[in-house]
Amino acid sequence: MGDTPTDFPDVPFMRELGARLLGAADGQAQVALELQPRHGNSWGVGHGGVVMALLDVAMARAGRSLVERDGRLGVGSVTVEMKTSFFRPARGTVVAHGRVLHRSTTMTYCEAELVDAGGVLVAKALGTIKFLTRPDAAQRL
Repeated sequence: MGDTPTDFPDVPFMRELGARLLGAADGQAQVALELQPRHGNSWGVGHGGVVMALLDVAMARAGRSLVERDGRLGVGSVTVEMKTSFFRPARGTVVAHGRVLHRSTTMTYCEAELVDAGGVLVAKALGTIKFLTRPDAAQRL
């Protein structure tokens, strides 16, 4: 994918989790996280909120890769809706693979899958991501 691994300089929450953007280009993105005890739930596996955050950001970055490719810089994204299904406990290093399924001028409809180090499907999400210029978004908050 297009980008080099990064620690999410523009998303404090992802930095706090320790997530890494492995790449984002051509409507696809990959986000990785080595799960630590601090990411766990009461069962000692990855918390569902952490899983959903990785899926959410993978979808958003996949969509943003198309927007940025078109030269629309300074664009931020917000999730309009998201549905997540959980299949297995999240353990070890996990990677969220996001991709755009459909794109309009201001939104993308995406999917993302979270897999473990063995490639086993942990969770899947579908979501709609809306794009706003950052000044517009700041005024609406």
